[in-house]
Amino acid sequence: MGLGEIFALICALMWATAVVLYKYVSDQMTANTLNLVKNVIGVGLLLPTAFFWEGTQIPELSWQWWCVLIASGYFGIAVANTLYIESLRTIGASRTAVVASLYSPFVVVLSMVFLAETLVWWQWLGFVMVLAGILVVVYQKASKELSTRVLLKGALMAAVSVFLTAAGVVAMKPILANDGFFWIVALRMCAGVAGMLLYLAIRGKLAVTYNSLFKQSHKWGSIILASCFGSYFAMLFWLAGFKYADASIASVLNETASIFIVLMAAVFLREPISLRKLLGVGLTFSGVVVFLGLLPI
Repeated sequence: MGLGEIFALICALMWATAVVLYKYVSDQMTANTLNLVKNVIGVGLLLPTAFFWEGTQIPELSWQWWCVLIASGYFGIAVANTLYIESLRTIGASRTAVVASLYSPFVVVLSMVFLAETLVWWQWLGFVMVLAGILVVVYQKASKELSTRVLLKGALMAAVSVFLTAAGVVAMKPILANDGFFWIVALRMCAGVAGMLLYLAIRGKLAVTYNSLFKQSHKWGSIILASCFGSYFAMLFWLAGFKYADASIASVLNETASIFIVLMAAVFLREPISLRKLLGVGLTFSGVVVFLGLLPI
């Protein structure tokens, strides 16, 4: 297992921790506000990290790559994460996770089209096993308390979210090959925050957002902790995984976050673990082993 693969698995653990915490505090703020807060905290951590490790020398990029970085930050962070959080609030974590399983297929297809990456047959087998395991774990029949319209709306938001996330990271992979990794990650996050602030300003919601943040009580400890895991540690390990491993491989390993979410939710949110979930966990991690070529076939 290479460095990129290890980073991708650590990212999955970090993101799962953040999602459990986001779910815990999601009733405290709107999706836009929570996404803005976590990204501002992320910027506050990433900029000092970039200064410490790489000094004041900002990477030299062509104007085309600057456009890609800004677009990736806006659509992959500002828009995608807001849609993901709103989907969590609308249809719940389990249903959102089902749709979020589209992330790997999106990355694989986009990587094959734009990055000329390929998979050998046992990686395809492992890929299918991982997705099958995730679906076994998170699948849940539609409940009667949600209408078909609400379910479709939430599923569409989750699907658009993971597509934008996949497109953003595939577009960023060539940029990550340059020096100045921490600066690139920090600037991408800055682009996401700037895009959100511009959106709120255009919609005339800056004052409302400010009042909801500082004139209401919130679970700030959990929000800050979730932001550290989701917008700092997960972001760094996520992009580092894509820097040091093929995008298609890193994306499949990132999918194990759904398994971590199930296990952590059982421990911290007291959600039961069924036999079906245990079978799904076993299938997913077997798929990871096959995908990485650690199990002779």
